[in-house]
Amino acid sequence: MYYENCAVPSAILEIRDVSCALGGRPVLRHINLTVEEGETVVLLGRSGSGKTTLLKTVNGLVPATSGEIRFEGRGTAQWDAVEMRRRMGYVIQDAGLFPHWTVEANIGLVPRLEKWEPARVAARVDLLLETVGLAPAEFRHRYPRQLSGGQRQRVGISRALGADPPLLLFDEPFASLDPITRYELQRQFLELRSTVRKTALFVTHDVREALLLATRIALLREGELESVATPEEFLASRTKEGQAFLACLEDDGRPD
Repeated sequence: MYYENCAVPSAILEIRDVSCALGGRPVLRHINLTVEEGETVVLLGRSGSGKTTLLKTVNGLVPATSGEIRFEGRGTAQWDAVEMRRRMGYVIQDAGLFPHWTVEANIGLVPRLEKWEPARVAARVDLLLETVGLAPAEFRHRYPRQLSGGQRQRVGISRALGADPPLLLFDEPFASLDPITRYELQRQFLELRSTVRKTALFVTHDVREALLLATRIALLREGELESVATPEEFLASRTKEGQAFLACLEDDGRPD
């Protein structure tokens, strides 16, 4: 089991000895992990390893059975749940957009809830659409059904960035896309990270995606955190689970 020192001054998120049981079944066991400002920490693991449960525990959708999660220096129990979630942008598969709302309404949701002035909301929507490569004049008034899968995911990312939250949570956001669109969005994610400089916790079961996007990879196995490593360190992994994921790579041992 891997334990990491949580006393890092720049840590935006601290997961301290967190366990979680659902229906009496242990799902997470003694997870210790920090996420520092500007990092992209990828939660890598097989289906059922606890990745999504850990993500939901971070933003309070699933309560921890024991342990503590601290966000921006405060325990999550000390936060108002609604306020905290608005400071954590959330992106899921298929974007999770409201189907009867326009792109503009979807992206502007949290800013409106935060009582931004309409002109400020409109300007923010246009800026975010431009940031993800969608022309505001063309896409602002479209509905999700009028978008491709890749366009919906771009709008989903824009919505997560709506009120400029300090932490972004991604739950396998590109998993349902075709390989070319997925690759394009992975590259755009890297560009966004360099421009908007956000901190992210990113769930995937794809080792290539993890190696491409992560500043550090947190490998989960059966609810336990087996290792935390940079991509370069992960490529040299000697753990059983690490070796299993590395076996998925081509002979050169590196992501495309």
